[in-house]
Amino acid sequence: MDIDKLEPIAVWKNFSRLNAVPRPSKKEERVISFMLDFGNGLGLETFSDEIGNVIIRKPATKGMEDKKMITLQSHLDMVHQKNADTVFDFDTQGIEMYVDDDWVKAKGTTLGADNGMGVAAIMALLESTEIQHPALEALFTIDEETGMTGAFELKAGVLQGEILLNLDTEEDDEIDIGCAGGIDVTATRTYNEKDGTHGDAGLEITVKGLKGGHSGMDIHKGLGNANKIMNRLLFLGLDYNVRISSLNGGSLRNAIPRESVCKLNVGRKHASEFFKKINELSKVIKEELSVQEPDLKIEFKDVKPAKKVMGLGAQEKLVKAVYAAHNGVYAMSGAIADLVETSNNIAIVKVEKGEITIGCLTRSSVETAKLDLANSLRSAFELSGFKVSFSGAYPGWNPNPNSEILTVVKDSYVKLFKERPRVVACHAGLECGILGQNYPDVDMVSFGPTILGAHSPDERVSISSVQKFWSLLLEILKNTN
Repeated sequence: MDIDKLEPIAVWKNFSRLNAVPRPSKKEERVISFMLDFGNGLGLETFSDEIGNVIIRKPATKGMEDKKMITLQSHLDMVHQKNADTVFDFDTQGIEMYVDDDWVKAKGTTLGADNGMGVAAIMALLESTEIQHPALEALFTIDEETGMTGAFELKAGVLQGEILLNLDTEEDDEIDIGCAGGIDVTATRTYNEKDGTHGDAGLEITVKGLKGGHSGMDIHKGLGNANKIMNRLLFLGLDYNVRISSLNGGSLRNAIPRESVCKLNVGRKHASEFFKKINELSKVIKEELSVQEPDLKIEFKDVKPAKKVMGLGAQEKLVKAVYAAHNGVYAMSGAIADLVETSNNIAIVKVEKGEITIGCLTRSSVETAKLDLANSLRSAFELSGFKVSFSGAYPGWNPNPNSEILTVVKDSYVKLFKERPRVVACHAGLECGILGQNYPDVDMVSFGPTILGAHSPDERVSISSVQKFWSLLLEILKNTN
């Protein structure tokens, strides 16, 4: 089915247009230009700020001039992830989409529904000549996925809206009024390369087939982490004198790592027993994760032995540090039922040519708990000789259950769907917390269509949910003060 013929046509048409533009985080030049051309083409007030956020304003329709201006906010960038066997260039190609029953999916890559559906809905409102609405202000931020740079760098006084609707939530029956803050934890160290022993066997281990997903919204699901699985295999190797030559696991801090590849040398006298034991352990791991990760594959391939490998001391410190570092849910909220309070994602582990880099994303809705877990990770890594840095910290968003716009959204939801929505705080990082620092008096909520598998090639968005989301958005615009 042609994506452009799905309902609501205005939203899907703009989603297709947006997905034709490559838009990785930190490389948003093309999509910024696209949005500026879009706004100027409509004859609307359109500009970008110093960092690259795009702002477009549209006057109220007749009879709605006395209502408060509403800021509609979504981010332009998307997570770029693809399956290992997918041939695709994110820098030059548009996302290839298709319809599967009630879902729109991408062919072997992330879809960009996060946050492209929000962007597309705002575009549809801006170009409409029929929809009744108050004065609108569209805020399209950049670099949400790898640092929230756009939100951080948005200056006070730029926005004029008194209400902000963030369209970046991924369950259509949820209204978000709070989110977790985060901090990047990076551990680095060097090691001396040693000569590979003459007569060694070469082995490549690949962990793949994991679901991956959003390191905030999916962290509670018990999904496999490719870096932790690989490290478990390498820990076994310490007993058999194996030597790592290279290791590459994960790529983005906000994505649960789906794949890891390690090349190592195995001494001939240990090879037979090691191969037997590592195959046994692989079966154990796959059995343990058989429910959550039915497609997990752990593959072994003979390769040419490496000329240079990691020394035993450094290798032992690496493996034990990753083993000791917490991954997954650290604490559940005592204030909000079923909400993850604090977590960590060991997102990136890279070893090559004398350099080791480990990248984590630590999240918490409690600022002190975020720092506590970050310091726990720091301790584990520093005990193994790593240098640890903290960066990219961003605040959480404190819930306001007495919000006026929250009441409007809840009442609109009940009117349309004859049931009450779930009012929640989420474990993802939304830009509302950052925007609230410079705009403390703006009343904010977040909502959106149902998106599953965000930040992974399994990402998909529900067609019927987009219809629900769109009708709710239009109803809210009619009912604000």
